[in-house]
Amino acid sequence: MPKIVAHRGASFAYRENTIEAFVGASELGAIGSELDVRKTADGVLVVHHDAHLNDGRLIRDYAYADLPEIVPTLAEVFSAVPADFVNVEIKNHDHEPDFDPDQAVAREVVALINELGVQDRVLVSSFDFDTVLAVREADPDLPTGWLFWDDPERGGIVVADEIVRAVDHGVVAVHPHNPLVTAEVVVAAHDAGLEVNVWTVDDADRMRALAQMGVDALITNKPDHAQAALA
Repeated sequence: MPKIVAHRGASFAYRENTIEAFVGASELGAIGSELDVRKTADGVLVVHHDAHLNDGRLIRDYAYADLPEIVPTLAEVFSAVPADFVNVEIKNHDHEPDFDPDQAVAREVVALINELGVQDRVLVSSFDFDTVLAVREADPDLPTGWLFWDDPERGGIVVADEIVRAVDHGVVAVHPHNPLVTAEVVVAAHDAGLEVNVWTVDDADRMRALAQMGVDALITNKPDHAQAALA
């Protein structure tokens, strides 16, 4: 049966990317959570999906003390769920205002993971392949995942090419968008030695179909629904 990973925590039942959502994910049957990391003006790694807060402020422009209390630090998440798997997605898009071409955030994420000693329950991923490579360079032993989707603005994607790219650079998992995944994709990835962790899957029939294909993990907003669907 695929592992169940909560997307931004149990984000259907709780506010996404909050301590409550991560703790709730475990209670609803997930092995852990996927979350999003950005950096504040004073260098604190925080968990938030968008570059901006809901009030429009750019996170990178403000100190951590100026952010809403509901925004946790990455260190706080690890402390709140001490036994859970954590898929740390480093947000680093070249079209966003906090883009980090020097990959400082990637190195700081690796440094924090090593400082906290949580390497054995972490996978670090990103949609930016240079960020994945920066993590690999900072710590070749830290598991990494390559996130991708069929972005028409960037000319689409050939999944077979992404599998080759992941293998060539020592990445251990591919994280394809749900519509891209077929049985052939799963076989090709597994034959190449890669895990297949699919996002974001909330439909019960699709969960069961992906399980039959042999995917390694379902990243879902509804971990309790996934448990029921796969029971």
